[in-house]
Amino acid sequence: MDENMFDDLIKTLNKNKANWEMLNNLLIERDIRPKTILLKEGEVSNSIFYIKKGCLRMWFNKDGKDITFQFFFERQAVASIESFLNKQPSHFYIESVEPSTVVILDKVNFDLLNKKDPAIEMHIHKILLHRFGNYAKLFLSRIKDTPQERYEDLIRNNPEIVKRIPQHYIASYLGISPISLSRIKNRR
Repeated sequence: MDENMFDDLIKTLNKNKANWEMLNNLLIERDIRPKTILLKEGEVSNSIFYIKKGCLRMWFNKDGKDITFQFFFERQAVASIESFLNKQPSHFYIESVEPSTVVILDKVNFDLLNKKDPAIEMHIHKILLHRFGNYAKLFLSRIKDTPQERYEDLIRNNPEIVKRIPQHYIASYLGISPISLSRIKNRR
């Protein structure tokens, strides 16, 4: 899971006191309300958000319809990776679902940390590869699984989403309407 990999990165940083102190000076902590947009589709992402408390979602607009792509919870980091790394417009919005506390690392300081210690860069690459693996699973699930199967998988592997996320976002994440989600839940 991303949380363990991110914890490993923090441990690596903590081993080098100078890196740890530098990192602490580069981070900005911010409390945000629900439905706060941290990044808009079309903007270039200049920040990574580490979630201390709360939940963020990544979503995009398809013909005026809000499509949730992924949820992120405590001890996870989120960014529009392609935008952040390649300075291209983001394909996604990043928005808070709950009252949240995030720690922000901007692109300039991210690059500075990467150059300072090769171990940091290695951990970041591991996190990115893991994240891309998750995206591949999500993509495959959308192609091969029925909405019922996707919901069952969600309950089994991500019960936190079902407990904390509003139903209309869950329906969007599963690629179905809220009415279809109600029917699936009633069949259980």
